[in-house]
Amino acid sequence: MNVIALSWWQLSLAAALVIALAACTFVARLGVGKTLLIAAARTAIQLTLVGLVLEALFSVGSLHWVAIMGFAMLLLAGREVVARQKYRLGGGWSFGIGTLSMFISAFTVTVLTLIVVIRPAPWYTPQYAIPLLGMLLGNTMTGVALGLDRLTESARRSRDIIENRLMLGETWQQALGDFRREAMRAGLTPIINAMAAAGLVSLPGMMTGQILAGTPPELAVKYQILIMFTIAAGTGFGTFVAVSICARRLFDGRERLRLDRLYGEAN
Repeated sequence: MNVIALSWWQLSLAAALVIALAACTFVARLGVGKTLLIAAARTAIQLTLVGLVLEALFSVGSLHWVAIMGFAMLLLAGREVVARQKYRLGGGWSFGIGTLSMFISAFTVTVLTLIVVIRPAPWYTPQYAIPLLGMLLGNTMTGVALGLDRLTESARRSRDIIENRLMLGETWQQALGDFRREAMRAGLTPIINAMAAAGLVSLPGMMTGQILAGTPPELAVKYQILIMFTIAAGTGFGTFVAVSICARRLFDGRERLRLDRLYGEAN
C-alpha cells in the first residue's frame, strides 16, 4: 500500500479550519485567537524544520549525530519542564533536576528498548532511535513537570502543616511524605489514563500513523503496546527521581523547610 502524498495546498485547507476557529474565538471575545494562530504557525515552522533535520540525519545515520540530536532534545525538554512550573527551585535546580531525571529514565529506557526489544542494526538507527526517544521525552517531560509543580505548590500551600510535623519530631521525609506521594501520582496520572483509554476511547498517534503509512494493523498494535509500556516506565521512573531530588532540596541540612529557595509568581 502506497502512502497518499500531501501537497502544501492540501495542508492549507486544514490551516483554514484553524483560521476559522480563530475567527470564532475573536467573535466570542475569548482572547485566544492570536495565541492560537501563533501556535499554529509555530507548529508548521517547527515541524518543517524538524523534517529537514531528520531527512539529513537519516541519510547520515551515524551514532555521533544521533547522540547530538538526542541531547538537544533533552535540553529543550528540560527547559519546558521549568516553563511549566508555577513555583520552581532557583539557581538552575529545576532545570537540572528535570533534565537529569529525564536523562536517567527516558535515555535508559530508550537504549534498553532498542538493544533488547526492537534490535535494529545498528541499534542506534535514527529511524527507530529518534522517534522512540522523542515520544519518551515528551511524555516523561509532562510527568516530571506535573510532579514537580504539584510538590512545590503543595509545599507552599501546606507550609504550616509541614512545619508543625517537623516541630513534633518527624523527619523531613515523614513531614513531606503525603505531598511527595500526591506529586508522584499527579505525574503518573496522564499516562495511566492514556493506557486505560487506548483502543477504546482513542487510537494512539503512533498506531494511527503506522496504519496510515500502510503498516498492517496487527504490527501497528504491537508497536503501540511497546511504546505505551516504555512511556509508562520512563514517566514513572523520571517522576520518582525528580520529585525525590526536589523534595530533598526543599529542606536544608538541619531539616528546616526552605521555601525561600522557590521562585515563581509570588517572587
